Amino acid sequence: MADANFSNDALAFAGDAVYSLLVRERLCLGGKCRSKELHGLAAIQVCAAAQAKAYHALLPRLTEEEAAVLRRGKNSHCGEAPKNASRTEYQEATGLECLFGWLWLNGKEERARELFEQT
Repeated sequence: MADANFSNDALAFAGDAVYSLLVRERLCLGGKCRSKELHGLAAIQVCAAAQAKAYHALLPRLTEEEAAVLRRGKNSHCGEAPKNASRTEYQEATGLECLFGWLWLNGKEERARELFEQT
């Protein structure tokens, strides 16, 4: 798909799935095999606080266009932050999800994987 214009909600929705899939892939390839253990480890990595840390780790590595998508997602109107995350963490996590959704939906899967490996 050639650089389509998606809403922030659509990007975050897709990016949530993409980021979760990449986390799960990393865990499975890492040799973990019990589903309860896998679920717990995945939950730690996809929570808003962990995604906010990834946001900050990736920010200096992004192109201008990617950084703009990240900021757009962060600044979009988000729902209420979950009880275990601050509002800022939730907004940064949403920005990260938008970036991964944007990359994936625009056919930039390899770039998404490259960035993910830096988290």
